[in-house]
Amino acid sequence: TEMDKIGNIGSIKTGAFYTRENWNQADQPNIWNDGETSTLSKTIDFIWAEPDSIWGADDDTDIEYIYQDILYSNKTSFLTGEQISQGWLTHIKPEEENYLWVSNQKAFDRMRQGMVPPQTSDPRYNEHYEMIDAQLTTEIFGLYAPTRPDIALKMAWLPIRTTARENAAWIAEFYVIMHSLALQVDASLSMKEQIQWMAEQARLHLPDSAYCAKMYDFVKSQYGAGLTWEEARDNVYQRYQVEQADGYTMTSRNLHCNACFAAGINFAASLVSLFWGEGDILETIKIGALAGWDSDNPTSTWGGLLGFMLGKNGVEQAFGRQFSEKFHIHRTRIGFPNDGIDTFSAMAQKGVFIIDRVVQEHMGGGIDLEKNVWYLPEFKLQIPVVEPEN
Repeated sequence: TEMDKIGNIGSIKTGAFYTRENWNQADQPNIWNDGETSTLSKTIDFIWAEPDSIWGADDDTDIEYIYQDILYSNKTSFLTGEQISQGWLTHIKPEEENYLWVSNQKAFDRMRQGMVPPQTSDPRYNEHYEMIDAQLTTEIFGLYAPTRPDIALKMAWLPIRTTARENAAWIAEFYVIMHSLALQVDASLSMKEQIQWMAEQARLHLPDSAYCAKMYDFVKSQYGAGLTWEEARDNVYQRYQVEQADGYTMTSRNLHCNACFAAGINFAASLVSLFWGEGDILETIKIGALAGWDSDNPTSTWGGLLGFMLGKNGVEQAFGRQFSEKFHIHRTRIGFPNDGIDTFSAMAQKGVFIIDRVVQEHMGGGIDLEKNVWYLPEFKLQIPVVEPEN
């Protein structure tokens, strides 16, 4: 459903948005395929990979895979611009198809010219700095600093500003905070209550004057008013793409597909699936897939977060099936061992090593390998508030 439905402004018109009635019904063409529907499935539904198959990488996972690898290999918690640039140049193909778009592609082009982050997201050199890219590439930093969003934000600051500035960067930080709080939230609460608490904490980070903060408040108000998710999504489209409210002026810029890749409109759409999904992983993904715009990104964000909170067994229980353990990073990236074949267990173990370093070196905590726990000093949760960038 990615880019099947983006509205009816400008040269590309996609008709009425999807609703819940479209689930299990015919897939409709996206904006690129000249009237052809998806080759993956003729209907909108979950598509199951067999337990003995291999998951292929995509642009919602592969840059984070690179970041985990270079954090691990450099034995650091804070990447430098040079390390980020070297990681990208080593593991991303310079020629098409290289699975980069908009701001990621522009940042990569600038790296090939010798620039390093954060210069690669400077609006003078990257006109796509308000696009969605940083959301896809940095959420994992929240998991590396469990219960400490302040540390997670420091770890993610430069990776985010490899491709994003201003609202797009703050939106990416919103997601980082939520991932950091996944082990902080009171597990005795319902999943709905946990998700809402995490979202409210992350909202504290956003500057009230920014359109991303106003989008959050608007979508939350729609949820509180008891509207359906379809009504809320339609109101998001009307408010932000038709009326250009709250300083969100993408439509007036006459960008390709009316900025369907923008961080802002996709943030608002992601909040629709978050609130109305109410912590149910299947329902959240369904709503996200039907909500419109760059629909594979909010679904991967919330699918990843809820999946982390549920754990492997919980995910398989929710879907009623077992999933493959193998992952193929070389579908989209290059230069990794074993012809790019990895396992989720090995990837998780590498992530735990990174967390171990953060806990010991930056949290003042410790590790008990026999009990398989981290010890963290008591810390009063404080969400850093954005200071608007110059």
